[in-house]
Amino acid sequence: MLFSCLKFRSGKFIKHLVGNCFRFKSASRPGYGISSTDKDAWYYNMHHKHRGKAIIFNHENFQVRDLKSRAGTGLDCINLEVSLKNLGFDVTPYVDLTLDELDKKLDYWAKEDYTNYDCLLMAVLSHGEQGIIYAKDGAYKPEDNLWGRFTGDKCITLAGKPKLFFIQACQGDRLDGGVQLRTQVDGSSSFKIPVYADFLIAYSTIPGFYSWRNTQKGSWFMQALCDAFNKYGYQLDLLTILTFVNRQVATDYESNVPGAVQMHQQKQIPCITSMLTRLVKFEKKN
Repeated sequence: MLFSCLKFRSGKFIKHLVGNCFRFKSASRPGYGISSTDKDAWYYNMHHKHRGKAIIFNHENFQVRDLKSRAGTGLDCINLEVSLKNLGFDVTPYVDLTLDELDKKLDYWAKEDYTNYDCLLMAVLSHGEQGIIYAKDGAYKPEDNLWGRFTGDKCITLAGKPKLFFIQACQGDRLDGGVQLRTQVDGSSSFKIPVYADFLIAYSTIPGFYSWRNTQKGSWFMQALCDAFNKYGYQLDLLTILTFVNRQVATDYESNVPGAVQMHQQKQIPCITSMLTRLVKFEKKN
């Protein structure tokens, strides 16, 4: 069986494609950090002592009216944890946190010292609507509660390092019926960066649309993401890997709900926004 998420909030799709999905509030004055990557380097420095912290917020059960249990998300969490550990991440999963608990955990991680880490990775598996994600007992805005806490002026030891966010959640209830296709044959110089530089935010679907999840195999996006990490994690840069994830979700998955005509044979495409300033390539640690 396949599940969707929630009621779509009004608004034109094109207008919200970037605006609502990845809206950032104005930052405070820039902080000062030490970049571990040369200004003109093509790749981020991924040779710190530790790969990075990976935090997973997995939400299966809710106290919010009309929010059903997310069967299959436990498998997503396990598979993602395994894939990230294979890439050298220190993984910390949390399950069914309330808004208050989530806020305290995020505050803790935002104050962590990342000097000896390559990057930060955070994944959220939950219900959602356009512009919001649900904790166990209520909704929050990810631009405030998630990535907004880790900007270069607020988290100095992450300045100039990749900050990677993966969101498995609906962004509405619109459906994508697809279209049929046929194929033819370190120095003394200093430089300033924007506080929102070096972020990557990957949603399982585009704004306003449904995100599919199989109750036995897990969500389409997480299946494809873990598969790509396992196959190409040390071979290709991250944006190339995510392009392959997009292709796999777009071509290999289709809903199978013959008893519900509107939901049957529907498609999905992830939505990736990159503010990265270099390529991210995971190198094996000694």
